[in-house]
Amino acid sequence: MGLRIFLVCAVLLTACGESTSNGMGGTARSGGTAGAGGTAGAGGIAGAGGIAGSGGIAGSGGDGGSGGSSMTPTLEVTPFISGLNKPWDIAWLPNGTVLVTERPGRLNVYADGVGAAPFIIAPTDLVASGEGGMLGLEVDPNFSTNGYVYVCMASDADAATDVRLVRYELQTPNGNALLDRTDIVTGMPYSSGRHSGCRPRFGPDGYLWVGTGDAAIGTTPQDDDSLGGKVLRIDRNGSAAPGNPGGQLWLSKGHRNIQGMAFRSSDDVGVSAEHGPSTNDEVNLLVAGNFGWNPVPADGGPGYNESVPMTDLVEFPAAIEAIWSSGSPTLALSGATFLEGSTWGAWDGALAVATLKATHIHIYFVTSEGEVTSDFRVIEDEGRLRSPRQGPDGLLYITNDGSGAGGQVLQVRPLLSP
Repeated sequence: MGLRIFLVCAVLLTACGESTSNGMGGTARSGGTAGAGGTAGAGGIAGAGGIAGSGGIAGSGGDGGSGGSSMTPTLEVTPFISGLNKPWDIAWLPNGTVLVTERPGRLNVYADGVGAAPFIIAPTDLVASGEGGMLGLEVDPNFSTNGYVYVCMASDADAATDVRLVRYELQTPNGNALLDRTDIVTGMPYSSGRHSGCRPRFGPDGYLWVGTGDAAIGTTPQDDDSLGGKVLRIDRNGSAAPGNPGGQLWLSKGHRNIQGMAFRSSDDVGVSAEHGPSTNDEVNLLVAGNFGWNPVPADGGPGYNESVPMTDLVEFPAAIEAIWSSGSPTLALSGATFLEGSTWGAWDGALAVATLKATHIHIYFVTSEGEVTSDFRVIEDEGRLRSPRQGPDGLLYITNDGSGAGGQVLQVRPLLSP
């Protein structure tokens, strides 16, 4: 696939219709590869009444924040890594080494650059079925001293197949040797592989936040003893972080299938992106509480009732409502990342979420109070998009859902015109 240039139009979407205003164009420059640098810094948790960072973000038609730019970028999209089989997540070691998971069961470590054959970790206990397999990926902020990399995967290592969070210790600085494996969280529910989650991200508090799926089992989202349909908040050894309700591993419950987790460094806003049933994909704040998904059949028996609301305010009047929901049809929200830095112009601080069914990147402007003020679509013809993540060079990288050798990591460069 050759270089592609996207002239972005700010298309503001609502559940009822759309309005359009034109963005500003730009001149294409040649693409690049990920530069060396540290891992993308995590932001923080949304605090009530939080203060916006000095960079600011521009709402549609608005002005840039203090010290920011009001210019709307055009997007230059080029292939970065090709020949992958359902690439799921991407991360970087501090020296610039790129890591990519493939859902059928490989962690690729590009210690010699993306043009060379990767060092491959392929666990024999991995189960790749349905939506399950090797999923989310995170590099420890202290990788230079501890060598830790975290991977979500479905495993049959024990009596029953489960989804677990594995901590690999890799050789520093390149990651081109496996030194140790420790399974720090086990027992996340797995059935057919459906709704396996699973996205780990370090928060600004230094703890791991992990969005999980409900495994399409009706009771799991509201079951305090289940790790399904939750946001976990844990330390590097898989123990509960201080402040979790009742000392549990989880911070929030009542979720369906979280595949997006992102933190913004400028103002400590944290969000998750979550698949809905036939209606209402959600973007939620990463805060403690019950988010109201309870797919138990009306008769209370076994099964999975997808006709209930994503946020059931009748059964759970105190449930936390989404800051954005898709209505119908759903988009199949997947991975999420915040775009930060002056190179993004008016989009500095904006949230980018990949969509699978709707095959685009969805851009949201989110205030420091956690409100979505506008949203629109970009990159609409690159197929099913799984995981966007800002690299240490400030560019955006996106894994798609191509199978066989058709999967790619795309590099997205913002271009600003005066």
